[in-house]
Amino acid sequence: MQSLIDNFGRQITYARLAVTDRCNLRCQYCMPAEGIAIVPRNELLTYKEMYRIIRVLTELGVTKVRLTGGEPFVRKDFMSFLEMLSFNDLLKTINITTNGVLIQKHIERIERLTKVKNINLSIDSLQASKFFKITRRAVFEDVYKTLELLEKSSLHLKLNVVVQSGFNTDEIVDFVKLTETKNIDVRFIEEMPFNGSGQREWKEQWNLIRILQEIQTAFKIDKILDKKSSTSKNYQVKNFKGTIGIIPAFTRTICNDCNRIRITSTGALKNCLFDDGIFNIRDFLRKGASDNELKILFLKLVKEKPENGFIAEANRTQGKVSESMSTIGG
Repeated sequence: MQSLIDNFGRQITYARLAVTDRCNLRCQYCMPAEGIAIVPRNELLTYKEMYRIIRVLTELGVTKVRLTGGEPFVRKDFMSFLEMLSFNDLLKTINITTNGVLIQKHIERIERLTKVKNINLSIDSLQASKFFKITRRAVFEDVYKTLELLEKSSLHLKLNVVVQSGFNTDEIVDFVKLTETKNIDVRFIEEMPFNGSGQREWKEQWNLIRILQEIQTAFKIDKILDKKSSTSKNYQVKNFKGTIGIIPAFTRTICNDCNRIRITSTGALKNCLFDDGIFNIRDFLRKGASDNELKILFLKLVKEKPENGFIAEANRTQGKVSESMSTIGG
């Protein structure tokens, strides 16, 4: 079987697929208050097209897929697509990123899908008033209830916390405290400029080092082994059930063994979060491309994967980073 290997010898085994650009929240670090200009539905990949793309990628060695949005559960029939994707015998792991508002009624159905391993729940504050300020929606109680239900389920729960200067840095210690009794991974993410307008002015830069220092004001933590191609640097407080991860997404110190590509909801292939899309797979499919032609294309495009995110950003053709993360696929 041919494999997706870039010019730096990195094998691509992980694809992130955005199933929609729509979202029911308006998080300030993701999009403006008025939202973003969503694309017409006929420009979104169909579920059939998504399934075909993932099937071809698995035949080239991809074994893991993460389904994102926008918010994946706002797309009609998402659960049916999830079940369909589970029938791909070459796919070992399916993970989902969600904001937690709509997933509750589906948890038992998801638990029956053995390939679904992890749910990443985005929650940036443990305070209802601050949560509203960040997301611009009064749904904190629903999201926290989702956290509790997922933590008790058979699914492994990861919390994604975007660390935002001037908003939630005072809650870093509170999030770490959750790992004392809950078997969860709390992952702190450096804020990025994917908010629909570009990088905002920060009072302080909260990078990996600064986040780590804040945690250490309250806890003695031990470094734990990072899995190959892990996006996070991982730690644990002694005798706590859960773990802590810090994702240096903005300072980009995790690029060396990157094994990922992204497909946006409109079919743009991104070799890196910071590039502006190198090819539209949707248009290629709709012009009648065969599966073999699609394989040849993927093998070629992966060779264009940059060494790191700084090079990807420098090579952008559409100006500085200003897209919404909802458009890219969170």
